[in-house]
Amino acid sequence: MKELRFSSQFKKDAKRFRNQPKKMEKVAEILRMLRDEQPIPTKFRPHLLTGDYKGCMECHVEGDFLLIWIDESEDLIGVLRLGSHSELFG
Repeated sequence: MKELRFSSQFKKDAKRFRNQPKKMEKVAEILRMLRDEQPIPTKFRPHLLTGDYKGCMECHVEGDFLLIWIDESEDLIGVLRLGSHSELFG
């Protein structure tokens, strides 16, 4: 089981979506999979990023709602950002 470390930016991002429980439920489901070292299902389209987030992974929680994380070590995952393409890459 890996430890999840949430960035301060992720905490701010998550706060914006706290009134959307269905979205946050899906985020929690993905975070559980990451913590338990289970593969992320292809329906979430997980993929490696380039550019400013080189080395990080991203998945589509739903539509244009993304989660970005980095597998920092054997026992630690850094959860970095949550939001739309325009919020995260614009």
